[in-house]
Amino acid sequence: MWRDRIAGQSTVSGGNRNPSLPRRSSSQLSQGPYNTRPGNTSTTSSTSLLVSPNDSTASLPATGRPSNGTGLRQTSAQRPRPAVVPDPLEVLNGIIRKEKQGKGVLQISASPEKRPQDLVKSIDFEGLSLEEFVAKAAPKPTRKSPASDANAQTIQQFEQERDKFQDLHTAISGCDDVSKSVELYLNDFQNELGAVSAEIETLQTRSTQLNAMLENRRNVERLLGPAVEEISISPKAVRAIVEGPMDENWVRALNEIDARTTGIEAKASSSAGFKAIEDVRPLLIDVKNKAIERIRDYLVSQIRAMRSPNINAQIVQQQRLVKFKDLYSYLSKVHPTLGGEICQAYINTMRWYYTSNFTRYLQALEKIKVFPSDRNEVLGGDSSTHRTGGRAGSAAHDPFSLGRRIDVLRNGNQPAISSYIAEEDHSYHGIELPFRNFNVALVDNVSAEYSFLTEFFSPLTFHEISRKAGEIFEPVFALGRNLTKKLIENTNDSLGVLMCVRLNQHSAFEFQRRKVPVADSYVNGINMQLWPRFQVIMDLHGESLKRVGSNTGRSAMSALSIAGGDDLKQSSAPHFLTQRFGQLLHGILVLSSDAGDDEPVSNSLARLRSEFDSLLAKLSRNGTDAKRRERFLYNNYSLILTIISDTQGKLATDQRLHLDEMLKSCNKR
Repeated sequence: MWRDRIAGQSTVSGGNRNPSLPRRSSSQLSQGPYNTRPGNTSTTSSTSLLVSPNDSTASLPATGRPSNGTGLRQTSAQRPRPAVVPDPLEVLNGIIRKEKQGKGVLQISASPEKRPQDLVKSIDFEGLSLEEFVAKAAPKPTRKSPASDANAQTIQQFEQERDKFQDLHTAISGCDDVSKSVELYLNDFQNELGAVSAEIETLQTRSTQLNAMLENRRNVERLLGPAVEEISISPKAVRAIVEGPMDENWVRALNEIDARTTGIEAKASSSAGFKAIEDVRPLLIDVKNKAIERIRDYLVSQIRAMRSPNINAQIVQQQRLVKFKDLYSYLSKVHPTLGGEICQAYINTMRWYYTSNFTRYLQALEKIKVFPSDRNEVLGGDSSTHRTGGRAGSAAHDPFSLGRRIDVLRNGNQPAISSYIAEEDHSYHGIELPFRNFNVALVDNVSAEYSFLTEFFSPLTFHEISRKAGEIFEPVFALGRNLTKKLIENTNDSLGVLMCVRLNQHSAFEFQRRKVPVADSYVNGINMQLWPRFQVIMDLHGESLKRVGSNTGRSAMSALSIAGGDDLKQSSAPHFLTQRFGQLLHGILVLSSDAGDDEPVSNSLARLRSEFDSLLAKLSRNGTDAKRRERFLYNNYSLILTIISDTQGKLATDQRLHLDEMLKSCNKR
């Protein structure tokens, strides 16, 4: 900025310079002796005249001087000349650079022997200026004295060097102008520096105030921060509740809103509440209503999805509902009425779902071929029909032999067969096969549904959950009871009914192991159907034996003979009824290896055994020889004992003891 100012002034002052002299730029004039470039030692900058002893500040304007009297303003008379500034006369001598040319001529040399000051003292200007002195010193045709000759030589030499002196004068004037501009710049700089100093002081004061305010703010934040944090709601959480998708982040945002709402409501109800809570509560109410609305829509959509055809409800439960179980917990807490309606809608949907699916599955199980029932399938029944195979599919079926039917019980971990396999199976099976598959599927579905209800509807009590599960599966339980009734109402298959009893007990044990109390009434109801029917069948066996033993005449005895004729008096071989009874007794004992004393099996078996003992006694009296009668009884009891020899359990032990006693009594006779 100030260099431009100097450059402009230098141009004005330097307009009268001799063209023969090189122009000096403002940048060169602004460079003092301290700014001399390296290597330029032969020429000294003209700005060195600024601090020469001959300069003066009398011509400086008064407005350019500082008014505060600071140490920056010093006149030229008060400032000592720097030691590094050359003498102006030496500068003038350097410009002239004339060598001594002869005797009587003015010699100006930079020689240290003759200084230029002596030359100046030897010239008498007679009080005239330089121009006047030159004009007056014109040569006159007078007699020349030695002094006048010297003056003439001096004047002549001055005329010769006049242009140089004029350039020197111009340079000095330019330097004076530069010094004035520098002084003005320094004054402006000093004023600006003072303003900057005042601004710095203002900024320093402001900084101190801001630091104090910041410290106060920190103290206030430290005191009020926890309280504000407790009643504040994150914008991110609010945005997630209102606009975000239903995922794990949405659940976390809901939990955060719920926690903040609980804390704010607690503070609002206490005496320590403050006005900020009233400002936040309307926002909380809006966010809560939006959350309730979105939860309702989501749960309703998932419940509606389970009504779609061929949908697997367990996939929806595990992937869409259980993962977001906190939604229903929040809904039941903030809006119990809506929560109850959602729960009832789910119960109605699942009741329809399980009823429709188990109905289709039951229709597939009904296509399984079951051995047809026959009234002659009792111990004292006519075996001719069975032996001739008059009934379709009964040739491979022995109602008195357990055989491989026990595999249904031993493969307890095998899952239920699918509807497709049940429909494609064309072989005959016992009544225990459809009974077992239906109940295995029932146990699995009831357990899964009860587990889901317990986890998803966690706000409900266990009693309420059990009641809800009972509402869901009541139609399915009815289907199971109807299936059981259909399977056993006309059958005389005592082993099949007893196997159904054991399968039902396994279902009860599985429910207990999984801690599912929902199906207790169903299991007890099935037992109430099976046990009476088993006792009825056992009584039919005993009545058949009694009826055969009470019949008299040749036809009755012929029916009981081994060969079909009256040869009991000639043979002591075991009777065919003994083989039937032994096989039936073996099957019952195998199925009752873990039975308790409270079961009706032992009582029914005791009555049947009594009837069979009476029948054998009547058959043995037909023989004339006592030893043959004893041999006949011994062979029959030995056969029964041999058949049940591999059975285990308390009931089997009791039967073996009884048979041993009967054998001993035969030997005593």
